[in-house]
Amino acid sequence: MLRLGNKGMTNKVRVGIGYDVHPLVKGRKLILGGVEIPFAQGLSGWSDGDALAHAIVDALLGAAALGDIGSHFPSGKPEYKDISSLTLLKEVRDKLEDSGFKLVNVDATIIAEKPRLSHFIDQMRQKLSQTLAIKVGQVSVKASTANGLGFAGRGEGIAACAVATVEGSQDEGI
Repeated sequence: MLRLGNKGMTNKVRVGIGYDVHPLVKGRKLILGGVEIPFAQGLSGWSDGDALAHAIVDALLGAAALGDIGSHFPSGKPEYKDISSLTLLKEVRDKLEDSGFKLVNVDATIIAEKPRLSHFIDQMRQKLSQTLAIKVGQVSVKASTANGLGFAGRGEGIAACAVATVEGSQDEGI
């Protein structure tokens, strides 16, 4: 148990892990963390293909034991075709709040050989924190390469993984 605040309220802290990967294709915009990245290819997907936002969605849903992204936003449904993944992320944030959870923080890593993402990290953190209605300091985004190994190393796709921490009082359905 984690004791929070001066009121001595006992909250349970829960952690969720998310992972997503999409192939790179021509003719699509590259969107990561809600930010359009100038690049010759984008991520294939039913939505905008934002692997970073998708990994965060799954981490949040996992922390609250609310299923996964596919159960809430299935591919093939017309209403999700080319939708901004930030819209999906906001819906998940609302589902967490409705279930009695409060988001503590998100930590995510993008795995991509190219393009170089360091110049876009702060923008991603801003967009994600605004969408999640938390402070920028509660959102960490990092970028790494695959050192030439596997699909990401060959430049065939981009992966992202995320960890989310949520809390909720014992009286809120946990």
